Amino acid sequence: MKILITTDTYFPMVNGVITSVNNLYKELKRMGHKVKILTLSHSGNEEIHGDVYYLKSLGIGVYPDARIKFPLHNKLVGEIIRWNPDIIHSQTEFSMMMVSKYISNKLDIPHIHTYHTMYEDYLCYLLGGKLINKNTSAKIIKMLLNSLDSIIAPTEKAKSSLLNYGINKPIYVIPTGIDLSKFKQQVSTEEKQEIMNALNIKKEDRIIAYIGRIGQEKNISEIISFMPNLIEENNNLKLLVVGGGPYLDNLKNQVISKNIEDRVIFTGMVDSNEVYKYYKIAEIFVTASTSETQGLTYLESLSSGCPVVCKYDPCIDGVIDQGKNGYTYKQELEFRKYIDRILKDDSLRYDMKKYAEIKANEYSSRIFANKVLEKYIKTISRSEEIGLDLGALINHKT
Repeated sequence: MKILITTDTYFPMVNGVITSVNNLYKELKRMGHKVKILTLSHSGNEEIHGDVYYLKSLGIGVYPDARIKFPLHNKLVGEIIRWNPDIIHSQTEFSMMMVSKYISNKLDIPHIHTYHTMYEDYLCYLLGGKLINKNTSAKIIKMLLNSLDSIIAPTEKAKSSLLNYGINKPIYVIPTGIDLSKFKQQVSTEEKQEIMNALNIKKEDRIIAYIGRIGQEKNISEIISFMPNLIEENNNLKLLVVGGGPYLDNLKNQVISKNIEDRVIFTGMVDSNEVYKYYKIAEIFVTASTSETQGLTYLESLSSGCPVVCKYDPCIDGVIDQGKNGYTYKQELEFRKYIDRILKDDSLRYDMKKYAEIKANEYSSRIFANKVLEKYIKTISRSEEIGLDLGALINHKT
């Protein structure tokens, strides 16, 4: 099968959508399919690197790293059309969705889309939330997605939101998979010590960690607000915040205002190939985010053998088994109780580590790609059936 994947963002940038696209691309290629990725060039230059076609683009500044492509057709798009894919799988709702629609209409092929992002949680980036409100955002998503053939939602939470928006096309729930081998690999004592020395982490320190993008919607400030009380209960506790993003300075100021600079460590951006090492250093992965549609960091943590304590959100239903590979909390007292319980019970922590690794196997990139391929076939068959029905209707009328 010839499969075209489109996305507004791709390497060298790094985020959850890019990780998902790359894992899907590698697995589909491994299965023997022909796959190309059509994306926007972060540098603005038009170029081809293997199966990845980078289109010229312009930065627009309304959202971090947001770029646009105009016009819809150019030389590279023409090459893709001549390649003649069997199906298009778009991953973002901006410029490349428009390009995908253009190609789909030109070739009369089905167009499937993965809805990665809950935009109502990101409207603050669009002129401070004054440009588009939640109702307008829902109407735009409805208009865009109802013009496609089918939708993939990473969780039931995402599907529920789409149904509430009024989406009337088939919606398939497929949890995004990750490359488990990347996070299951071992870290030597020397490697751990090198990182700990660089971050001034002592042997006796107990580390809880947030790893991921530093955005307001991730609600890391809630975890920081819990730290003074946590420190009273666990003298050697430190919070490790791994990653970069637009809200980093706000968090640093919050830490200063609470006078806990010696208990919260900010690493800044970390090489994506090194991230797994930080999960291995932490004893617990913590997050208070309720803006996730995929929760890739939860899966990364589990596959690394790191238990999770997170704020309850429907996106992690079926991922976190309460008391087995982590805990979900709703109030601060629960959070503190679970952190204390895991840190002070060596046997529980060991059992959670082992179960976390087992649970993560359900979310491998291979399983993910197989499920997506099934929906490609189903969408193509459905499209052909509709075409046959229309053909029969036209013949009947003539």
